[in-house]
Amino acid sequence: MYPRNLKGYGQHPPHANWPGGAKVALQFVINYEEGGERSVLHGDGCSEAFLTEEPTRELANIRNINVESQYEYGSRAGFWRLHRLFTRRDLPVTVFGIATALDRNPEAVAAMDEAGWEIACHGLRWINYAEMPAELERQHIRQAIELHTRATGRRPDGWYTGRMSPNTRRLVAEEGGFLYDSDSFADDLPYWERVGDRDHLVVPYTLDNNDGRYLNTYGYQSESFSAYLRRALDLLREEGEEQPKMMSVGLHTRIAGRPGRAADLVRFLDYAAEVGDVWVTTRADIARHWRRTHPA
Repeated sequence: MYPRNLKGYGQHPPHANWPGGAKVALQFVINYEEGGERSVLHGDGCSEAFLTEEPTRELANIRNINVESQYEYGSRAGFWRLHRLFTRRDLPVTVFGIATALDRNPEAVAAMDEAGWEIACHGLRWINYAEMPAELERQHIRQAIELHTRATGRRPDGWYTGRMSPNTRRLVAEEGGFLYDSDSFADDLPYWERVGDRDHLVVPYTLDNNDGRYLNTYGYQSESFSAYLRRALDLLREEGEEQPKMMSVGLHTRIAGRPGRAADLVRFLDYAAEVGDVWVTTRADIARHWRRTHPA
């Protein structure tokens, strides 16, 4: 059978029944990857070249100090700027944390925990798993869970690889113990998938409401990100009169954590905080709500 589901919910998606009658479930993700990216220091055969401030290439067996320092900005400065922006507004956040990156910065993890943020597992390393053998990827998943649990003090409820393989969802489902995974960009609502002999919940993520767009050929300018997010939220609120949906916003400490981009993000944070018909929440709470109101 053809393995892809191109129909989804079709013309008649289920009513989300978000708490308080909200028209939109709005969810902010902060990706914490710094210290988990490809580097010869980490045993990789090349340096990182993805989502960087200027075009670069993978340097074989050579450290790319330019890229390393861009990532270091994320953990040294960008994270703390985003932390201030969200905690001052008391807005909940889900962190997609690379396990090795979390392990390398206990102070940041403590700040996430003190803020009450959900820390989901973003895999062991920020590397491409598409061509990795399934058994090696399984080992990475298990190592990531173990390291994440040690670094944060608890097992993660959510999973997001990002640079996933055709085996990722099956391996995550077989490992068990997760409320959801987010390795999908396929819908505006959570959905169930049958994986092997079990029902598995997917809470889709986003690549358009995502600050990564600043750094690729489809990039935003300094003020167009907040404008795009506001337009997206306004349309979803309008649709939410009859069909409530969810909206994810993806951020990175080394990207949105830069002052000019953070200033633009503030515009949307302030707007979202003022809107009364939006449920700002975590991905784990969305998953718990869906499991309770829309069981498989």
